[in-house]
Amino acid sequence: MQTQAYRPIDEGEYLALEARSPVRHEYVAGEIFAMTDASIRHTIIAGNLYTALRTHLRGTPCLALMEGIKPYLKKERSYFYPDVMVTCEPRLLELDAETQIVESPVLLVEVRSPSTEGIGRREKLRAYRTLPSLKEYAMVSQDECQIHLYRRRGDIAWDIVTYEPGDTAELASVELSMPMTDIYFEAGVDCSGRG
Repeated sequence: MQTQAYRPIDEGEYLALEARSPVRHEYVAGEIFAMTDASIRHTIIAGNLYTALRTHLRGTPCLALMEGIKPYLKKERSYFYPDVMVTCEPRLLELDAETQIVESPVLLVEVRSPSTEGIGRREKLRAYRTLPSLKEYAMVSQDECQIHLYRRRGDIAWDIVTYEPGDTAELASVELSMPMTDIYFEAGVDCSGRG
């Protein structure tokens, strides 16, 4: 029996593969990982956030993005697909239609399931914190009314704010206040705060 030696792929190979693949993959320092399909609840929550952000940012230099767009994490040599992203990078609109990479996000949102919770807290949080432009990273639970929001304070410090039923989430990076009931609207999660 012959075994093949493991060979990490470089970023160029990953990007070429990803452009042709019907399945999305995340890339971490030479390794690729296929992404699982999102649940209906996950899609509703991400859609609610995207719609609110897109509407709120209309007429500003900032743009809300979702579905298939990823930030470039140069220091970590990684590419992840957040569920929703906001960039205020003016040159983004001048790029061609094939562009799927954003270098300067100010807000990243991940809707988490129990199976992906650990990855979001460890690998993605560590990687996202290396982005100089990033002001906030929101981890939104799909199974309970809860958001953990990591907010940059200064150059290296990060605060964590937890939002729960009855709260209004404050996304300071884009100056948007959004009731938890709006974020979880039609997702089948009780955010009323009535216990």
